[in-house]
Amino acid sequence: MARQVAEMGVLSLPLIELRDRLASGALRVPEVARACLDRIRAVEPGVQAWAWLDEDHIMAEANRLEGLRRAGAPIGPLHGLPVALKDVIDTRAIPTENGCALDRGRVPERDAALVAQLKAAGALIMGKTVTTELAFLHPGKTRNPHNPAHTPGGSSQGSAAAVAAGMVPLAVGTQTGGSVIRPASYCGVVGFKPSFGRIPRSGVLMQSPTLDTIGVFAREVEGAALLAEVLFGHDPADPATEPLAPPRLLDTARAQPPVTPSFAFVRLPGFDAAHPEMQDALAELTGLLGDQVFEAPLPRAFDDAAALRERINFAEMAKCYYAYERRGWDQLSAETRDAMEQGRAISARDYLAALDWRDIFNAALEEIFARCDAILCPAAPGPAPEGLGSTGSSIFNGIWTLTGSPAITLPLFTAENGLPMGLQLVGRRGDDARLLRTAAWLSRHVATLSTET
Repeated sequence: MARQVAEMGVLSLPLIELRDRLASGALRVPEVARACLDRIRAVEPGVQAWAWLDEDHIMAEANRLEGLRRAGAPIGPLHGLPVALKDVIDTRAIPTENGCALDRGRVPERDAALVAQLKAAGALIMGKTVTTELAFLHPGKTRNPHNPAHTPGGSSQGSAAAVAAGMVPLAVGTQTGGSVIRPASYCGVVGFKPSFGRIPRSGVLMQSPTLDTIGVFAREVEGAALLAEVLFGHDPADPATEPLAPPRLLDTARAQPPVTPSFAFVRLPGFDAAHPEMQDALAELTGLLGDQVFEAPLPRAFDDAAALRERINFAEMAKCYYAYERRGWDQLSAETRDAMEQGRAISARDYLAALDWRDIFNAALEEIFARCDAILCPAAPGPAPEGLGSTGSSIFNGIWTLTGSPAITLPLFTAENGLPMGLQLVGRRGDDARLLRTAAWLSRHVATLSTET
């Protein structure tokens, strides 16, 4: 890892320091862009994170952004920071193919709402990262940067891998089940899935309107907070968003908590089947936290959460992807076709009943959140599985997508085979800033304990 950091040069800087140097002119945007491209040329053949990348386009944009700063024009909070976008997010005049053969050659005429926000904030859009087919289960070409024989997770596999491999400091993905939290865990980066409805989805491939959530990737909590803060907002075209004042995510994440945080350790359904190394790592962490953590049992109704989330997902997928069915059913993967077939068979009664459970589950969680700052649980069952035919299990993620709760992966653990394993922290829905502050505190606390030992 030390060698990798040295090779990355300016890209090894903490995100906030990189931002400040770009804003002051101590670093020029073209310098950072070239550093990213050098890194991509070095590692992309083994990782294959990119669906679209154009060096000439990147350098032209980098020079344009640098010209604005040098001319004294106002610059945004992300001035010159390279950001990668999952290839389900529309980009004007740049291909957005959704990982699907039926969309090959598709070039949108308009940017997605979040892309417009990024550009207004001065971000350097680096390109499009690989997604699984239609952001579902059929894997793309991306490999795990830590071991190419292992999956990087899905469906935001290219975004997670690009950040983990040091190609870009920031990336955007989406989550309908576990598509941000799980690949972040497998690739060893921070993945943040905000509360449902906080980031507009207009211009993003819609698989399940009740569940689809935009998320972000970074190397540290502060970077995720900065990117998410820029993306939070109201969009009349996305009814899931609300006209709320955006929270000060970065300032809160960097602040010291007013009191030492407390955590609820929750044994999610399926925990007993988690990898022994993950169970041991969590036991060690909870032991180190001592009185700051308590175990909180979930009501038995949560045993059905995975099936309820899947019911909603598949029913809405059958509707949202009907155009793909009409255009070329036989060109879709078996995984996608099977889910759509199951979705068509779900009755309206069962679908509507499943929707009712989000509020029921959130009401039950209030009793836990009244006693803690965050729930503590695995981000994935263990390290990334070997093989590229599967993206792994989202058993520990889907429940929080269903409730709409904010969740974050912290890359705190390492398995014996050298692959990362992530801790997942979950907050009360709408309490994103507090979750980020708690996550940043825990990251610092664990780093301090590691130094002392």
